Amino acid sequence: MNEPGRRFGFLGIAAFAVIAFLQVPVLVVVLAAFSKTAYLTIPPKGLTLHWFEVVLRDSEYLGAAWTSLWLAAAATAAALVLGLVAAYAIHRRMVPFAAALTGLMMAPLILPSVVLGVALLQYYTLTGLRGNSIGLWLAHVVITVPYVVRACLSSLSAVDESLEDASRVLGADGFTSFRLVTLPLVKPGLVAGGLFAFITSLDNVPVSVFLLSASQTTLPVKIFTSVEQGVDPSVAAVSTLLIVATGIVLLLAERWTGFHKHV
Repeated sequence: MNEPGRRFGFLGIAAFAVIAFLQVPVLVVVLAAFSKTAYLTIPPKGLTLHWFEVVLRDSEYLGAAWTSLWLAAAATAAALVLGLVAAYAIHRRMVPFAAALTGLMMAPLILPSVVLGVALLQYYTLTGLRGNSIGLWLAHVVITVPYVVRACLSSLSAVDESLEDASRVLGADGFTSFRLVTLPLVKPGLVAGGLFAFITSLDNVPVSVFLLSASQTTLPVKIFTSVEQGVDPSVAAVSTLLIVATGIVLLLAERWTGFHKHV
């Protein structure tokens, strides 16, 4: 085998090893969810759907799931609007110091989530937003907007600005040109940003755990606290449901828009 062939073979093996290493924990969780025992065991001793039934009948899990879903949906909706507007303004240089502003908006991706959670906790304590649903929503908007901005900037970089200019020459106003020309062209980036924003919000623990009130909980925080009290296959079952739901959504989005090209 020649040198390029050996190099390609080594890289392929290394890539497969890394992917396998990352996926083994997921496989372990999925297998544990079907175990007949009341404790986690691999390989599972018998197969049963009992733990999925337990989760779907548990009011605490269902309440936490509902809180996570509405919070993620509301945060994603706000992030899509704010992120698209910000990305458009930055891309068209409508604001001063656009490059510095882009770096500033990416800060939540760079800062450790725990640090961001503590900072928001201190700020919310001073402003009275701690334990407030609006405060929790605003925190999730902060951590999700960067994903939308990044994805939309990627899509906007591939859009020919002369198309929007041409529509204005033909009589369309600025908003109409943006809505009918630019917006359809950036749809893949918008979908990609929205998906990552939704998943990030749905999966967040480090920020949420600092800001939730005693009467509130999200699904990831509920899983986290359940693990602290003792691990049983119901935790694996709810984790498996999240894995399957996320995988289906990503697969459908990829087939619909091919969003991997825009992130």
